Amino acid sequence: MPESAWSLHPQLKKDTIDIGDLPLSRVLVIKDANYPWLLLVPRREEVVEIIDLSEIEQAQLMTEISRVARALKDITKCDKLNIAALGNVVPQLHVHVIARRQNDAAWPRPVWGVVPPLAHDAEEAQHFISALRRKIWLD
Repeated sequence: MPESAWSLHPQLKKDTIDIGDLPLSRVLVIKDANYPWLLLVPRREEVVEIIDLSEIEQAQLMTEISRVARALKDITKCDKLNIAALGNVVPQLHVHVIARRQNDAAWPRPVWGVVPPLAHDAEEAQHFISALRRKIWLD
């Protein structure tokens, strides 16, 4: 798909670090070191809901969610994965994949708004992103 036909919502661009593209989705890391938190954003214009994708694209999205979730779980050794497509604030379809630990700041509640975002340590973020890229076949 030509990049000119699709663009990342400005709020998602502001809140994330781009780590690469899978066949359907852009993979992003949320700029919040409180939680290992990824987003998958299908590179399709004007898609708000999962049902706005074709059935083939829906299956591809599920494959990509599974790939990213397995990689995140393996890298973080988390207690639980939270996977959600809410879109109440940003309408562009995006899927959150969040590694949760029983001792994280929000446990057992949802992560939104519990504590202010924590900036990533640059070296730790780069190590995390490199590990993710290898695990989800972006390298």
